[in-house]
Amino acid sequence: MKPYYDHAGISIYHGDCLEVLPSLLVDSILTDPPYGIGESRRRVMSRRRVMSRRREASPRDYGDFEWDSEPASSEEIMACLYAASQVIIWGGNYFQLPPSAKWLVWNKLNSGDFADCELAWTNLPGAIRKFDFLWNGMIREGRERGVPRVHPTQKPVALMKWCLSQLKPGIVCDPFMGSGSTLVAAKDMRSQCIGIEIDERNCEIAATRLSQEVLELYGRDA
Repeated sequence: MKPYYDHAGISIYHGDCLEVLPSLLVDSILTDPPYGIGESRRRVMSRRRVMSRRREASPRDYGDFEWDSEPASSEEIMACLYAASQVIIWGGNYFQLPPSAKWLVWNKLNSGDFADCELAWTNLPGAIRKFDFLWNGMIREGRERGVPRVHPTQKPVALMKWCLSQLKPGIVCDPFMGSGSTLVAAKDMRSQCIGIEIDERNCEIAATRLSQEVLELYGRDA
């Protein structure tokens, strides 16, 4: 199968993870599958307004909002578990997974009716670990401050870099790639990474983000 994008150790495959994943040889899985909580629908339909310093921001319209109407299937989750020796699954509390000693906790340092934290299940050895990173609607820290999000459940690149630091070196795969934050993080860390995404729009978004990273790198070196 020909990659949708392939550059500098980062590849994207447009397709169903159940069809693509078995054909790949990877060392780790790091992914954020749909939880089935209708997150995109709520963001589009809600009348809620997020306050900034001087104005109100309407919820961003991400287009088709049925993608999160159902959670990733048990077959898809099991495919992730069997594909690699190291596995991190965000939203692990929404799925039937084995007991884990090492959960990853993202403290979003936010307010209002947003969740305080998000949880990732892992099969890694060790104790529970916590990562503090502000992500309160449009109020965010790091290099993504002020940059419009391109996916309703987009994860910060800094968070995914922290997740990658929990893994032993090797080829990482994100079978539910979304907007490509895992791939951008891997590119920053000079790691090999493969993304799989069933929605071609997200493949294009991720490819664009990766291309922009290259332009920014050249700009810094100039």
